[in-house]
Amino acid sequence: MSTSIEQGNRTVGHTDNSIVIDADLDHVWRMTNDLTAWPDLFTEYSEVEVLAQSGSMFRFRLKMRPDESGRVWSWVSERTLDEARHEVVARRLEPGPFEFMNIRWTYTHQGTSTLMRWVQDFRMRPEAPLDTEAMTDRIDANTKIQMAVIRDKVEAAAGKPRREESETDLEPAT
Repeated sequence: MSTSIEQGNRTVGHTDNSIVIDADLDHVWRMTNDLTAWPDLFTEYSEVEVLAQSGSMFRFRLKMRPDESGRVWSWVSERTLDEARHEVVARRLEPGPFEFMNIRWTYTHQGTSTLMRWVQDFRMRPEAPLDTEAMTDRIDANTKIQMAVIRDKVEAAAGKPRREESETDLEPAT
C-alpha cells in the first residue's frame, strides 16, 4: 500500500508492505539482516560495505546495480536491530535525492511462517528527478518485487519447495 500524506504543505511518501515467508522467524531474521549477503538477497544491490558497528547498530554504504542509464546510486544508511522485539529501524544518513528516508522492518510469527513488514516514510528534494508521489508509487511497486524475491530465496535456504510463479503471499497492510 502506498500513500502520500500532506505534512504542513509538504507531501510525505509512505509505503506499507508485508509478505508471508514460509520459514521460521529466526531463519528469516538472520538471512534478511545479514548485510553482507544483501547483494545476493536483493536484485537491486551490487555491494554493501559495513563502515561501523556498535552493538546492534550498523552504519553501511549500499551501492545499487547500474540503472537504465548506467548510473550507480550509492548512499550511507544506519540500521539498528532490536532482536528481542524483531524490529529494525533504519534511516539514510546520505539521503541523496531524498530529504529523508526512514524504514521500519518488523517480523511476526504467523504459525510456522513469518510475516515480514516494511514501512517506509520519505520526502523527495524539490530538485530530485521524481516528486514524492511518483517515488511513492515506484518504491511501493519495487518493494513488492524485492519482497517476493527475498521470500523465495529465504524459503529455498530453509529447504521449502519452490513456489509457482503466480503464487504470492503479499499481505495487504493494515
